[in-house]
Formats: sequence, C-alpha cells, structure tokens
Amino acid sequence: MTVRKIVQGALAAVAIMGFAVAAPAQAAQDTATAALPAANMEAVLKAAQIDPRRADSALTPGSKDSVLLVEEALAAKGLLASQYVDGHFGTSTISAYSAYQKSLGYTGIDASGLPGKTSLEKLGSGRFTVSNVVTAGSRVTYHGKLMNTRTKAMLVAAEGLLGRQLGITQGSYNPGGVGGSAGTHDGGGALDISVEGMSSETRTNVARNLRKVGFAAWVRTPAQGDWGYHIHAIALSDPDQSGGAQHQSGDYYLGFNGLANRAPDDGPAVTPKLTWEEYQRG
Repeated sequence: MTVRKIVQGALAAVAIMGFAVAAPAQAAQDTATAALPAANMEAVLKAAQIDPRRADSALTPGSKDSVLLVEEALAAKGLLASQYVDGHFGTSTISAYSAYQKSLGYTGIDASGLPGKTSLEKLGSGRFTVSNVVTAGSRVTYHGKLMNTRTKAMLVAAEGLLGRQLGITQGSYNPGGVGGSAGTHDGGGALDISVEGMSSETRTNVARNLRKVGFAAWVRTPAQGDWGYHIHAIALSDPDQSGGAQHQSGDYYLGFNGLANRAPDDGPAVTPKLTWEEYQRG
C-alpha cells in the first residue's frame, strides 16, 4: 500500500469518527428543542388584541397556555410582576412586552407591545419554540396605495368573493395621514375603502365579505365623525398594527364599533370572526 493511500485512509477514518461524534450531538440538540413547549403565535396575537380591551381579566379562549409562556419569560427578565403571569395578555403584559421590544432596539410601532415573529422567537430562546407564525410580509403598492403582502392577499380574496375590485382611499404605513383616522393607519393592516357609487346594501355586503376573510370592517358615515361615507378595515392579527388598530381589532372581537364611543357593533354579523390564517384553513 502506498503512503498516499495510507494517508487517505487515515483521513477518511478521522472524518467518520468526527461524524460519529457530531451526529449524536446534533441529535441531542434536536431532542432538546423538540422538548420545549410551543407558543402559538396566532393565539398570542389574538389575546394581545382582545385582552387589553376587556373590562375584566377574562382569558381569550385557546390562548392561556401560549400567553403564560410569554409572561413567564417576561417575568424571568424582570419586566413583568409575578401577579400578572396569569394567561391574560392585559395592559401590564402589553407594557412589559413593549419594554422587551425596546430592549432589543425597536422603536415606534415595532415596540407597541404586540408580539412579532423575531421578538417572540428571541424571548423564547431556551424556553419555548414558536408555532403558527404570523408575518405581515413585505410592503407593496396595490390599487395605488401602500400595504403589506398579507393585507393585499386578504383584499384580493375579498374582491374574489365580491366579484369586483375595490378602490382604496387610504392605505397602511401612513403616519400623520388623514386626521380623523386617529393613528390607526400608522402601521400595517389598515385600509379605507371607497364606497362611491355603492348603494347602502352594497356597502354592507362589501363590509361583510371583508369580515369573512379576516378584516374588522365597518361602514363609516358622516354622522359618526369628520369624514364622508367609506369602509374602514383593519386586518386582524397583523403584527405591524398601530396601537389604535390593535384597539379596534380587540373591540371588533368584543362586539363594539371600533370608535372612541365603543358603541355596539353596527356592522354585518359574521360568525365566527376569523383571522386570515383561520379563513385559509377553512
């Protein structure tokens, strides 16, 4: 046997030994990760919208276990007092999560207290994994207005149900835009839709179909504020929502009209109230 073949054989043996050592280590790491509990991001987002708008400390159905994982992690970082580790994603948890986002260097709507994928995964490092991830996607222009790809997909689906395209008078990511919007369009998931030429029945039908695909949608009238007739829509569970949009989403779930007076919902009844992800799953 030549010296070259001897060397090649030795190198191959070393490589095999290295693989034999690395494989169990990787398997152990995979097992450790699999053993961690999972925080359902869809459930966490839903609770983070609804719970701060409740008059009590009731829990959002299906969200308790995932919210507890988040609250326990926040408490471990000294950001949330132990009495608020209760599965209710109320104002104290929102404030604690916002403080955590700011500790990561986030500002503005990125530090609103509404969990996003990246911050949630970082918070869960070594404690929990994240399932049912929700992302807003990239920013795009559709019908001449700015929105994210998740909102666009929702709008396209609603247009498909209606068999018509809709005109957009105000899109998303529009800080300081229309004064009457009170900041709801500062972040993602917010749209104002033109009702020009629509009958009262058609307006209601448009709002109904927007609700079917995951929007909180209302027909706004001049009697309600300093604006003309239009449809206001907020994409439920959009992780880029402004604070105002978060509140409107929570109010929609709780049966209110999304306005400051918190009057009963005056929009078309749609049951159940689905997010875009839930609608896609049928």
